Amino acid sequence: MSVREVHFSAQEGGLKESASAKAIEEREASWAADVPKDESGLWDWLAGLDGANRSSLLAHCVSYGVNALHEKVDRYGGTGVSAHGLRQRLAQADRLARAVNLDMVEAGWRPTVDNYLGRVTKARILEAVREAKGESSAQLIDHMKKTDMTKEAERLLDGTGWLPEPLRLAEPTVESADGENPAEPLPDFLADDEDEAGDTSDDEQPHTVAAE
Repeated sequence: MSVREVHFSAQEGGLKESASAKAIEEREASWAADVPKDESGLWDWLAGLDGANRSSLLAHCVSYGVNALHEKVDRYGGTGVSAHGLRQRLAQADRLARAVNLDMVEAGWRPTVDNYLGRVTKARILEAVREAKGESSAQLIDHMKKTDMTKEAERLLDGTGWLPEPLRLAEPTVESADGENPAEPLPDFLADDEDEAGDTSDDEQPHTVAAE
């Protein structure tokens, strides 16, 4: 058995310093210190673990293969992820997130210029502020240049608990009569690149949002 480890193609610079990343590093170091280096000793050691520790080790190893990466689908049937494959991936990731009651706000994530606001369009920045603070707050910044808008939006969103769609805990889907989950449309941000391609004012960068 093996686990295919999942890596981000791009990630925000401070991710490795986050509380979650450090917790994973500490857990890895703790297990590495206990696991015997020789194969025969390894199996004896595994057999001697109690159920709780064995399950904890298995969960730690498998967690490296959990893939909740949001990415553009391959519309031309190439080697990239298909729309169906992406829906299945996200549905499974959402189910796992609900099972462990994942809360990205409690995990320490908040929208900043570097990790989100500077990577999306002005329309999405205004949408975030509108959702978190109301229309009046969005109107306060809708006339600003992109650079100024991102900074002010970061200030307005601080402490609100607002999360972009990929980081929200999804509600369970209702199964159809045949036991299959109905096909859900992909999140808007995975299909709107063409619509927003012309909005390149103020040096906007392509956005990458991922959750693992």
